[in-house]
Amino acid sequence: MHDDLNNLNLPRIIDDLATRGWSWQERCLPEALTLQLADECRKRARLGALAPASVGRGGGQAVRENVRSDRIQWLENGEHPACDRYLAVMDALREALNRALFIGLADYECHFAFYPPGAFYSRHLDRFRDDDRRTVSAVFYLNQDWAPEEGGALRLYPDGGEPFDVPPQAGSLALFMSAEMPHEVLPASRDRLSLTGWFRRR
Repeated sequence: MHDDLNNLNLPRIIDDLATRGWSWQERCLPEALTLQLADECRKRARLGALAPASVGRGGGQAVRENVRSDRIQWLENGEHPACDRYLAVMDALREALNRALFIGLADYECHFAFYPPGAFYSRHLDRFRDDDRRTVSAVFYLNQDWAPEEGGALRLYPDGGEPFDVPPQAGSLALFMSAEMPHEVLPASRDRLSLTGWFRRR
C-alpha cells in the first residue's frame, strides 16, 4: 500500500460510496504534495500547455464553451515527480476499492483542470452513453486559502437528496459514482485548479 494512502479515511470512503454514492474528505493528502501539484498546473497553464476542454467522444467530440469552459491536460507517468506520486496514490486507492467493493476497476485516468475566473461546467454525468468504463469519478483540489464567497463549488445532485456543494479547497478529495451522480462546476472569482479523473472498468 502506498504510504500516502494512510492519509485517507478508507473505511469512510468505502461506506460512503456503498451507501450514498459519493464521499468527500478534507485535507487528505500531504500539503507539500498538494502545493507541488498546484505549481505544476500553473506552470503548464503559463506555458500554454492546457487546451480547451471538449465534450462528447469520438466523432461527436467538440469544444462547447456554453457547456464547459475549463482548460485541461492529461497526466502521463514520468512527466513530473509530484504527478507520478499522485498517480501512485490513486492506483493504490483503486486497488483498495476493488478489494472492498468488488467493482473491477482496471485503471485510472486524470487531467489537470484549470478554470479561469467565470469558467464553469454545466450539469452532467461523467459516463458516456456508449462507453460504460468510467465507474468512480475523483476530483482532488489544489486551491490554497479558498473562501466560500469565491464560488467554484462542485455541486452534486444526489438521487432523492438535496444538492451538496463541495468547496474546491486545497487537499480535499471528492469521489462519486460516475453513472449515478449528476453534478456541475459553479463559476469562481479566481483561478480554480484541480486534478479530475476516473477509475475505469475494462
